[in-house]
Amino acid sequence: MPPDAEEVAAAVFAALADPTRRAILAALAAHGPSTATQLSARLSITRQGIAKHLTLLAEAALVTSDAGRGRRVLHRHRSEPIKVAQSYLAALAADWDGALDRLSDFLDEGEP
Repeated sequence: MPPDAEEVAAAVFAALADPTRRAILAALAAHGPSTATQLSARLSITRQGIAKHLTLLAEAALVTSDAGRGRRVLHRHRSEPIKVAQSYLAALAADWDGALDRLSDFLDEGEP
């Protein structure tokens, strides 16, 4: 994996480590673009708490923010960083699968 993909994956894993941030992403995926106030009402978390988590999700490029009507800011989830993290995990899994297959073959050869 290129180093930048590893950095993206690390940022995604760090962001997703928190259950509140996972809940925010799930809410955005289920309900579409939402304001911090709407997310706060859906998740029973203060608007300030939502704003803090949205900032961390934005730093990991998992959400974007766009101006809505008036002073409203709409937040949207982004799937591209998650796809990079999935590719990173798939590459690691392939390495492990190959090593485990070789170990299994080695052990099978030793049996009578």
